[in-house]
Parts: sequence; C-alpha cells; structure tokens
Amino acid sequence: MVGLDSKLSAVVGGRAATAFQKAWGIVTVADLLAQYPRRYAHRGEPTPLDELPDGEVATVVATVLRVTSKSFKTRRGTIQTVVIGDGRSEMTATFFNQPWRENQLRRGARGMFSGKVSRFKGEAQLTHPEIRLFDDDDPMPDPAVDEDRAKQWAMEPVPVYPATASIPSWTVEKTVTQTLEVLDEADVLDPLPDEVRRQHGLLGFFDALRLIHAPVTDTDWRRARDTLRFHEAFVLQAALLQQRAVSRTAHTVPRRALPGGFAERLDEALPFELTADQGLVGAEIAFDLARDIPMNRLIQGEVGSGKTLVAVRAMATVADSGGQSALLAPTEVLAAQHLRSIVRALGPDLSAELMPTLLTGQLSAAQRKKALLRIVSGQARIVVGTHALLADAVEFFDLGLVVVDEQHRFGVEQRETLRAKGKTTPHLLVLTATPIPRTVAMTVFGDLDISTIRQLPSGRQGIESFVVPLAEKPNWINNVWRRAREEIDRGRQVYVVCPAISPREVEDSGGAEVDEQTVQGAAGEESAAAPPRANVADVFASLQHNPALEGVPMGVLHGRMSADEKDAVMVAFGRRELALLVATTVIEVGVDVPNASTMIVLDADRFGVSQLHQLRGRVGRGDVPGVCLFVSYAPQDSLARDRVEAVANTLDGFELAQVDLELRREGDVLGARQSGGRSSLRLLRVAIDGDLIADARAAAAPVIDADPTLRLHTPLKEAVARRLDESERQFLSKG
Repeated sequence: MVGLDSKLSAVVGGRAATAFQKAWGIVTVADLLAQYPRRYAHRGEPTPLDELPDGEVATVVATVLRVTSKSFKTRRGTIQTVVIGDGRSEMTATFFNQPWRENQLRRGARGMFSGKVSRFKGEAQLTHPEIRLFDDDDPMPDPAVDEDRAKQWAMEPVPVYPATASIPSWTVEKTVTQTLEVLDEADVLDPLPDEVRRQHGLLGFFDALRLIHAPVTDTDWRRARDTLRFHEAFVLQAALLQQRAVSRTAHTVPRRALPGGFAERLDEALPFELTADQGLVGAEIAFDLARDIPMNRLIQGEVGSGKTLVAVRAMATVADSGGQSALLAPTEVLAAQHLRSIVRALGPDLSAELMPTLLTGQLSAAQRKKALLRIVSGQARIVVGTHALLADAVEFFDLGLVVVDEQHRFGVEQRETLRAKGKTTPHLLVLTATPIPRTVAMTVFGDLDISTIRQLPSGRQGIESFVVPLAEKPNWINNVWRRAREEIDRGRQVYVVCPAISPREVEDSGGAEVDEQTVQGAAGEESAAAPPRANVADVFASLQHNPALEGVPMGVLHGRMSADEKDAVMVAFGRRELALLVATTVIEVGVDVPNASTMIVLDADRFGVSQLHQLRGRVGRGDVPGVCLFVSYAPQDSLARDRVEAVANTLDGFELAQVDLELRREGDVLGARQSGGRSSLRLLRVAIDGDLIADARAAAAPVIDADPTLRLHTPLKEAVARRLDESERQFLSKG
C-alpha cells in the first residue's frame, strides 16, 4: 500500500529516489506530487524559442528542421548539429560523437528538448539536450483515419516540470505517472472539511492531484490548480492560526506601568509629543503587556516613524514590574546604535537606574563578564545585543519582553531560544522597518497581531530623490560629487553607499534582500560601458583624490571591520568629525545621525526596492532637509532602472512594498533565500492571490477556533505536519 507519507524509494527504487532528493529535496510521495508542472505544452503548439533564458535548464517543444554531422579538423571525433524550430524562430542542439543522432532526429520529427541554454556566436543553443520524440512512445494518430483523435492528440496538455541537467521534465512526468498508478486513493484524505470544499466548488484532493499531473484537457488542470491553490492557502493559514491559538494558551507575568514609575517618567521627560500612531500602538502594547497571555505583536512602520521609541516605552513598562527586556538586533552596528538611542531617550537618570547593557560577540572577555553579571543579577533592565544573546552562558534574572528588530534576519529557532531564557514565556514584540503588503502579512505573519505606524514625527524635513542615469549621462557623476561638497560646505554630512567592500568581496548583508542572482540580473541589463561593481575600497581611494572633495574628512564602514572599529567610525561620524562616510549596507537600518543630509547610492540598480527605501531613510531625520541620489548605469526602460525609478518617485513605503512585491520573484519576497530552503509557496502568488488567501483564512479560522489541536480534523492535522516541516515553519516566521 502506497500512501502520501510513503518513501519515494519504495515506489521508484533507491537510485532514482536519491536523484530526486538531491535535485529538489523530494523524499516522500507527497513531496513528489507537490512538484507541480511549471506549465503545459501542446504537441501541436509552437514554443517561443526566442524567449529562452540564458544559463537556465529549459524544456521546449519543437520540430527538427535539419541535421548535420562533421568531423573535427584538428582532433578525432565528430559533432552533430541539429536545427530545431517552432515556426517563428530557430535554435541549435549540439552533440559530440553521437552520429546515430542523424537517424534518430529526422527532418519533421517533433518532440521535447531539454537542456541548458547557452549562446554561441550570438545564437541560442542546447548542448547535449535530453530528447523525447512524441512518435517514440506516443505516436500521432493518422488524421486520415481519425481526424478528431488527431486534433485531440495535438492539443492534449503535456505537463512540463522543473528540470535539472540530469533529470529532464519527462523523467519527472514518468515518475509521477508511475506513482499515481500505485497510490492508494483511500489514503489520500482531503484536508478541507466537506462544507468548505462544497462552498468553494472545489475538486476532491485525489482528483485534483490526478488532474494537475495528468490532464486530458486544459480545463482539467485549471480546475485542479484552483483547488490545490486553495488547499495551499488553507493549510498555511490553518498552521499560522494554530500557532497563534497555541501561543494564547500559555501564561506569563502581567507587566503594568506603575504611577510615578519608569514608563511614566519616560513620557514626562520626552521633549516632544508622540504621534497619534505612536500613541495608538503604545496603547495596544500596554493592553497586551497587562494580560497574563504572552503578547505576540508585530510593529511595522515607515522609516523614521519612531518604532524604537515605542519599544523603549514598552521596556520601561516591563521594568516597572521588575522585569528585563532584551532587544535582538541583526548586526553589531545596529545593536550599538540602538543602545545609544535608548540611552538618549531615557536620559541620564533613567539610564542609570535601568542600566541599558550591550552584549555582542566581539566584546573583550572583561567586558563580556561584566555584561553577563549585570544581566543575571537583574541590574540591567534593558539588554541590547546580537546573536550573542542566544548563547547558553547568557542568563536573565527575569526576562519579561523580547524585542526582535528586523525579524527577517532571524529564524524562529533563534527567537524562541531567547524567549526560553524567561522563567515564564516573555512577551514578544517584532519590529520591521519594511512595510508589508496585506497579503504578505497574512501569509508570513498570520500568527502575530499587527500594528502599523505611518505617521512621521513632526519637524522632519522632506527628502528629495533623484536618479542619476549614467547610461545616458556619464558625466553627471561629477555633478554628484559637486553636490556632496555643497552639502558638506553647509555643515552637513554625506553617506556614499556601495554594494561591495572590495572588487572581490560583496558585503554579507545578513539577510538583505539582494542576493547574487539579483545582482547578476541587474548587471545583465547594464550598458556595455558599465564599470565593475562599485566597492568601498576603490570608491574611498578615488574620492580622497577627487578635487571636488579636497580636504573633506572621510571614513569607511563595512561588515568586515571589527565591532570596535565600526563603533569608532559611527561615533566619529555622529560627532561630525567625519563629513563623508563610504559604506556598505551596514548603515541600512537603525543608524541615526540627524545632521546627515545626503545619501548617494552607487549602482543603485543592484539593490532591491525596500533596501533603497531603507537607505534613503538614513537622511532627513532631523531639521536638515534630505537629498538622495540613486546612481545607476542601468539603461532606461530596463527592469533594474524601473526599480530605481519607482523608489525615486515616492516616499510612501507601503506603496513601494506593493511595487516590490510585484517586481520581485515570489520566493525572494518571502525570504526563501534567507531560510536556506525552498519557497513555501508552490502555487500561491501573494501579489495576485490576496483575495484567495483572505478567503482561506476566513474558512480556516472557525475550524481552528473550534478545534485548536485539530483532534477532530485528522486529515488537516496531517497536511499541516506534512507541509510545514521545521525548515518551512522557520521560513514562515521570517519577514
């Protein structure tokens, strides 16, 4: 008996199963059947060969136009060249020392060709592709004998699966077909309650799996896809709602502000009034903290909207009950900046009493010992640190609140490791400076209550943003440095941001959204005249000898510097001892220098939308107006240039978040690269499936409310366990 949880090796043998596991992490029958076709071809339908992406494994449907075989002139052996076409364009497939291909690939033969796309003398080609000719095992019916059957054969959907160099699409298809033939239908229990399936007009689970992999008509796979898309949304939402329900069964110590206590004194000492949004979110947090159910709240807000102050007020409230708060930051620069901001907000008296303490991995042994003693004794009511906070040696006297800044930089295990250091479950506050579209929030943060801060504090000056298009105007780079000098001469300061540390060293951004694929994609759209990636080492050396910046005190900041070096640079910049700072994205979030007026981002097209928005948010933070110059070699009308233009055209982070969602690949949006695993979304697309996700959540909510442990919904319980292994739970806990 073969069921969904059976090992694939029991169906196809160990060797084939190992290949599938190595290629896609597929271990069970359920894993294989969730490897849905990427698209569907038709035997009589031309495939656009001229749209194939370079460097990727592709599968095409085409017709053999001609075959030639030649001997090498300078060495032994032959090369076979096959020209294939789709009726609109042509490409070549090449083979070495395979003369029998001339007999196999006769003119007019039609089939599927799968291989890695490359270019030779400007022409697309496949080298040693896998081939499946339709008339090998699926001959075309004779139209003269049965015209209707011939037409049906030509238009019958042929599933095209994701492929690798060693496993072509049709191998996946044959493996899926073999598995479906032995799968016990009785074991494929539908995770959707009957009333939900009827209400939404969906297929049964087994039928949907069968028809998405082996459709007879296009209507078959479309109905199956719609059903499985809803399944995916329903199972994910059920998992999130279940996590939320479980968290609300825990108990913790209520934390209330005391009359005349730390929280009240902090508010009285503030030299400004809170914005309405800060006040509202603060009230929501105070309500949560006063309950004996652990708070699980996400605060999302615009850059510079005052999220950190809201968190500090929560920390002061926890301190009123004798508790401690721990703020987990992704980088040492950000942790040190948070500590300075907290001390500044508290003032000297409250700071002396609450003793904010920094703990990072690069403290000296003496400094670390002193910090650990403050933490375990309860002297330090506020602790700020990096991953060093997670070490076994770190013990708290009474941990009451965990604040996680830039949640997408951390996994659920790290967050829970810190929470486990409390005698009872601490309250949790998650901060993100990247506004989140509603559909992403529902999909990724469905187990958290969400608060939003849109308003900026009064007195903030505006920021003007401009794109410097060096592809069309290469000399404008001189204007950039002249503008920087004008700002410095006014007594202001300038950031210059590069995507790399040196010509050979890209900054490890600790979870930043731009990965090497994004960089390569952007580079592919640059003009031929574009120079190598801007880097801190070369730019700093160049600017030191730039006549426009003669005499300007400069510094550098990047992730390979020690904690003391980075802190010394930021302190010097904060004291205006440096007028210009050449840096990587270590200054992306949390760095707060009110006198900094200008942000110059070199190779801006190598960064993502939200990252550019974060960088821009480092200026215009005080009473000094800000200017942001996005320098780019990306040509006009390219996707890379569109991304930069989108950021320059609006300061609304929520609008940009939606743009970001629409421009970027799904897995990148949801953090699959940070999780180290495959994207948790197979058929869902949060950019377009918002209504479906909302419907699924609405359908799942009453099920979880009535049965939080899913004791009465065994098929759904098994689907949640099957779909969300630990790595995918970690994926879902990232923003």
